Amino acid sequence: MNLAEGVQFVSFIILAVMMLGAALGVVLFDKIVYSAFLLGGVFISIAGIYLLQNADFVAAAQVLVYVGAINVLILFAIMLVNKKEEFAPVPRRWIRQGAAAFVSAGLFSLLTIMLLKTNWHVDLSVTPPVSPIQTMGEHFFSDFLLPFELASVLLLMALIGAVVLARRETVMGEETAIIGENPAPALELPERPREPVA
Repeated sequence: MNLAEGVQFVSFIILAVMMLGAALGVVLFDKIVYSAFLLGGVFISIAGIYLLQNADFVAAAQVLVYVGAINVLILFAIMLVNKKEEFAPVPRRWIRQGAAAFVSAGLFSLLTIMLLKTNWHVDLSVTPPVSPIQTMGEHFFSDFLLPFELASVLLLMALIGAVVLARRETVMGEETAIIGENPAPALELPERPREPVA
């Protein structure tokens, strides 16, 4: 084993430990915000493993799509809803935990058997294909520029709509509060009165 293979092996071990630790944190943490942040750590660790396999486009797509879009969307949903709920004990919880443990152990054993049975021989005489990132970038900003910009505008409109709806529910909830209660200090501005339509 030369120096490059050693560095790649050590990097793989570090990324795998990070990914498994973050995945356990996603499942075991009580605070859902911490779980969402650790989910981003899982995605970034997977992107690093993709980079070690010379799959640069898949790693970039992993970061852009999963970390930059899906994980941020999950965080926005958690922070906008902000619903506080008291946890009640679930009856016969051990049945669910046993079923989850059984399914997890079966999936782990299946993946282990697949890992041991697969022939991992790599033919080094085959030249790797050229990375398609430059070609895809040229297509994005020439042939598909209009759909690309339309998708970004639609996502921005959806985000603004979600913020407006969440804010309106908060303001309406404060207006319909019971008289005599001390309302909590609000950090948001009240909505402007709307002009009647002629």
